[in-house]
Amino acid sequence: MEVHRVVLSPGETYAVRLTGRGARGYVWTWRVTGDADLVSVAPGPWPAAPGAAPGAAVELRIVVRARPPGGGRARIRFAQVRPPYPDEAPYDEYVLDVEVTPGGGVTPGSGGAG
Repeated sequence: MEVHRVVLSPGETYAVRLTGRGARGYVWTWRVTGDADLVSVAPGPWPAAPGAAPGAAVELRIVVRARPPGGGRARIRFAQVRPPYPDEAPYDEYVLDVEVTPGGGVTPGSGGAG
């Protein structure tokens, strides 16, 4: 399981890139803990891969947005699961620790798991 950290100011966003395996029945889910009201998490737009073969893995983009007023930490746990099998262990996991501080700024790089 990968764990990444990012520092954001209120209103800033951070893109997490996750490899999809939808053709195999897997979906990405997420759960926010800690100061959960400090962040919003939503699927983001992502251009279709030109010439991708049917059933090929697709990269997904999840957008994390820091909310005002800042001054706290949240942990987002992404898990790639197959909904019909709730007792099955996740195929992949990715954890993002987010610190929201006024004037914090985005740490270098963009997130991702694959």
